[in-house]
Amino acid sequence: MSWIRESTLSCLQTCAMKVLKSGQIPRHVAFIMDGNRRYANKKQYNSFIQGHTEGFNKLAETLQWCLDLGVREVTVYAFSIENFKRSKEEVQELMTLAENKFKKLLDEREKLMEHGVRICIVGNMSLISENLRKLMDEAMLITKGNSKALLNVAFAYTSRDEIVETIKSLAQKVDASQLLPEEIDEKLFAQNMYTCESADPDLIIRTSGEVRFSDFLLWQFSYSYIYFSKAFWPEFSVWDFLKAIFYYQRNCDELQRLKCYSELSNKV
Repeated sequence: MSWIRESTLSCLQTCAMKVLKSGQIPRHVAFIMDGNRRYANKKQYNSFIQGHTEGFNKLAETLQWCLDLGVREVTVYAFSIENFKRSKEEVQELMTLAENKFKKLLDEREKLMEHGVRICIVGNMSLISENLRKLMDEAMLITKGNSKALLNVAFAYTSRDEIVETIKSLAQKVDASQLLPEEIDEKLFAQNMYTCESADPDLIIRTSGEVRFSDFLLWQFSYSYIYFSKAFWPEFSVWDFLKAIFYYQRNCDELQRLKCYSELSNKV
């Protein structure tokens, strides 16, 4: 399954998307893709990896929905640092799946170039294998000139790790006399995070019915609309997606008002 696939929306789904396009479209949507293992168990698959494979296929489909709707930036929580605590066998299978999918991406780079999608990996790259890191680096390199859409893949990521690594980076700059402690503020802190090239998410969607954030983008989502879907990630449908967009549109004005008020208060 390719990372980018052709749109397969029905006439009714296309009409619904056009209606939503008349409202405010989130610039940045983030996904906590939860429920792959429970989906595999529900389907009585022989291995959890089949659930993760179908989860990747759903990611490719969802990326196309975002492109069709006009979402400019997507962030996906692909692999948490906490996932390293799973069985050695499952972690290895997930790493192998990731390597295969990034090889597939590189083999089909023309599709990314055609759609103008830039790939950015956010996370602690020191925790993954050299082979996978090289594939990710190459994906970022070949797409760095694309500017129509941005896909952030959060891999070996947690917010706590991101914040700790940012503190370490700033401390090193202070020790090297490149920075004064009093120069550090929220803006500078954000500029040194893994996600420094991204806007804060407007909408965060979590699947599987779990109502928690799993240490994902905790610094960045102060003014995001959070939508929880009961569907397991591989079962997440275009109607689930459009429903999330609808609820975002109902609440985005209030979120923007709160954000503007906060920014004005900080300037006083």
